[in-house]
Amino acid sequence: MKTSYIVIGVILLVLFIGGCGCTSSYNSLVSLDQNAQSKWGTVQTDYQRRADLIPNLVATVKGVANFEKSTLVEVTEARAKATSIQVDPTKLTPETIQKYQAAQGQLSTALGRLLVASENYPQLKANENFSGLQAQLEGTENRIAVSRRDFNESVQAYNTKVRSFPSNILANMFGFGPKGYFQADAAAANAPKVQF
Repeated sequence: MKTSYIVIGVILLVLFIGGCGCTSSYNSLVSLDQNAQSKWGTVQTDYQRRADLIPNLVATVKGVANFEKSTLVEVTEARAKATSIQVDPTKLTPETIQKYQAAQGQLSTALGRLLVASENYPQLKANENFSGLQAQLEGTENRIAVSRRDFNESVQAYNTKVRSFPSNILANMFGFGPKGYFQADAAAANAPKVQF
């Protein structure tokens, strides 16, 4: 009789310890998932800040200089496309991140062309509103870089947990899939050409 109590006690102890381990692993997955979603929110906020600056920048350029209309239209269209893509923070798959990043990359390219073309307009460069907006845009680009890095770090921690044993078993059982990273744009592989 004593032996059966000991065996039952050991079995209950093993089940209790296993249950605590599973609970801890599940809670850790939830915590890492929420952290990644929070970091995604920061990324979206920073991109939205940039999108909010663009109409003022375009209006300032239109008001000060007889600027190339095609460049302004390109920036406006790229902004509209970038702001139309909404990503559900619970579905941060590599594909959705890549789609979001592609739209933001098009906007970055269009903005870059606008700022390079503005160099040809001395009255625009001398305008305080334009200079102020350009500085705000530069600061926002720095914020975006930091928030993207923070997001990637949180995704790395989450993906590591999702793929590590034994939490990968729970991750598969409860639908915790890997999340996507922001990656360098393909154009970043080519160094810009400097000519004098």
